[in-house]
Amino acid sequence: MIKAISYWSVQNSGTCTVQDAIAQAKNANFQAIELCVGTDGPLTPETSQNTCIEYRAAADKAGILLESVASGMSWGCNPTNLDPAVRRKSIEIHKAALQRVAWLGCKSLLFVPGAVLIPWEPDFKPVNYDKVLEWAREAVTELGQAAKDLGVKLAVENVWNGFLYSPREFANFIDSIGNPSVGAYFDVGNVLNHQQWPPHWIEILGSRIDRIHFKDFKLSVGTLAGFCDLLDGDVPWKETIDAIRKIGYKKTITAEMMPPDPTLLDRTSKAMDKIFAM
Repeated sequence: MIKAISYWSVQNSGTCTVQDAIAQAKNANFQAIELCVGTDGPLTPETSQNTCIEYRAAADKAGILLESVASGMSWGCNPTNLDPAVRRKSIEIHKAALQRVAWLGCKSLLFVPGAVLIPWEPDFKPVNYDKVLEWAREAVTELGQAAKDLGVKLAVENVWNGFLYSPREFANFIDSIGNPSVGAYFDVGNVLNHQQWPPHWIEILGSRIDRIHFKDFKLSVGTLAGFCDLLDGDVPWKETIDAIRKIGYKKTITAEMMPPDPTLLDRTSKAMDKIFAM
């Protein structure tokens, strides 16, 4: 298992350079950093190939691995939006993101497949679940083929979106695509508030898991404010890490901790060391 940190967790994320983010990760004793692609910031769907090569060179020089890239672009440009033009745009910008993943020499792109509801967006109009399933499958099928052509993977994440809240349904969704270049990006902390048990998801998803996110969550809070420092919440860490070992997972485990603060990376790095040692 490789200890990684999200770009969204570093100080001044969104505006700090990739080189500075790499340095922050290195100083906090992480082995890898997960870059994040967005409509603005240092990595976008328009970033040039030369810039991607420069980012890879900076990481290699620092001795920091670049293996995955996260995208939050689905929240603002949803692949299951009621408007077909928005759905098309979401697919196109994520195709461009996959190209940047390949140029970076990374292996996986995190993809949010759509939403029935978005808890923090009260103006988001609910989308019929069957339509979300249909349109998400269409998006993942098309993007999965693009990933295959580029030699990378599309990793579909479980999120607070009113969709795929069962590990069995999530597994069936991945299987329905029928593409080895499509896998699951399992976020440990995202399932707790839906009365789910992270080790069960890991056991059921098994080899479908392409990447893993670590977050912790306090059930007593039960809202977005419930996300907290690793080891401060209700994730059953010993059982979770045991389940990860049982399926033979040895790739990056990325802590996705927000909002950033001056000591967040150091606290998170030390907590991950304790979890890995369980």
